[in-house]
Amino acid sequence: MPVSFRVGVTRDLLPHRDTLGADGIGLDILEAVDGVEWEFLAERVDTIRADQAAEYDALFVLGCGVTAETLAGVHNLSIVARFGVGYDRVDVEACTRNAVLLTITPDGVRRPVASSALALILALAHKLHIKDKLTREGRWADRADHMGMGLSGRVLGIIGLGNIGRELCDLARPFGMRYIAHDPYADAAQAQAAGAELVDLDALLGEADFVCITCQLTDETRHLIDASRLSRMKPTAYLINVARGPIVHQPSLVDALRKRTIQGAALDVFDPEPPDADDPILSLDNVILTPHAVCWTDECFRGVGRSACAAIVDVAAGRPPTNVVNRDVLADPRMQDQLKRYASR
Repeated sequence: MPVSFRVGVTRDLLPHRDTLGADGIGLDILEAVDGVEWEFLAERVDTIRADQAAEYDALFVLGCGVTAETLAGVHNLSIVARFGVGYDRVDVEACTRNAVLLTITPDGVRRPVASSALALILALAHKLHIKDKLTREGRWADRADHMGMGLSGRVLGIIGLGNIGRELCDLARPFGMRYIAHDPYADAAQAQAAGAELVDLDALLGEADFVCITCQLTDETRHLIDASRLSRMKPTAYLINVARGPIVHQPSLVDALRKRTIQGAALDVFDPEPPDADDPILSLDNVILTPHAVCWTDECFRGVGRSACAAIVDVAAGRPPTNVVNRDVLADPRMQDQLKRYASR
């Protein structure tokens, strides 16, 4: 097979390739396939331009935006393979109009994100952020003022009982917590298998000791956790967000943390990202903050990268990939023709 299927890799993945190696982000999968070549985009950009996209059959994308302008006049591009599960920076409708598949990697992030959520729950429960500060400041005698919260018998409330939410249930099981979950699209059988009771959102917020957000950012979930809903949480409760920042109305969360109407929070995501240097969330002492990277481990990047690259290889071979967001494209005659053309190479 001649080299004819070209893959453009966004340059924000370059540092991770340098650190983890090609097999650490899945590029070895592309290298092993005859007829497929990959390269990093010549420039690092915030949003991929049409002249860049036009050079490739596939784009392997970490954080760059893909907009309607990206796809304007682009004819060869068949797949945007997202390195991760979020696609709020990809115009899905534009991809669909242009017969471009958008794939994500839920199998790669399931365990790393769930284990990160559990790590943040444990850190809050044991007040690690406070005890670290006490130790560094020589305030050893103050340790008795910061008693932690044991997990046994506590209530873990999960907003979004999907791929990651159910994995969190599995990982947290040895701690003896009770699970309640809110997800209007949840599969009742899967919830039962995970040991979670499905409840409405207000009930979850009123009962949970730890409220963990693992749902997608959509029009329905934007600012889902606002001032009214934060007021329903127990004053001893913690909020954990490992999903997307805009699901929480951040000024309202800042107000709740300042007034200590909830005990604390742990955030891996913000609105906006990165937060401004003078953002009040950065000055609070009852919140743990990580830079949208708490799950970034070699395990995570290997799993996510290999999943994304496997989707690209499927398309290069003329096969429909898994984990397609805009599945209607698979029935589009333009995509069917592309897949046939790739299969015949």
